[in-house]
Amino acid sequence: MIRVVLPAHLRALARVHGEVRLDISGPVTQRSVLDALEARYPMLCGTIRGHDGGPRRAFIRFFACELDLSHDPPDDPLPAAVAAGTEPYLIVGAMAGG
Repeated sequence: MIRVVLPAHLRALARVHGEVRLDISGPVTQRSVLDALEARYPMLCGTIRGHDGGPRRAFIRFFACELDLSHDPPDDPLPAAVAAGTEPYLIVGAMAGG
């Protein structure tokens, strides 16, 4: 069971409260987690990455185990603690401004 934490605006869009828990079959990668998340919550398609499953959208970052995974290849395995469900996979809305 993979634990995913979404930013408030995406939780509201998906109508979920707290963490999302997903069952992933096969390797636990950013792509497999996002594929499962979008399959379960189709209203999130295009909000985290491109509608075609492409690169992450601007101002979205990915973290796990205190590591910034935003620029890692999407098919790299996520940390073992995320795959085991002991640590969450964080999807964070980045901030910008001046």
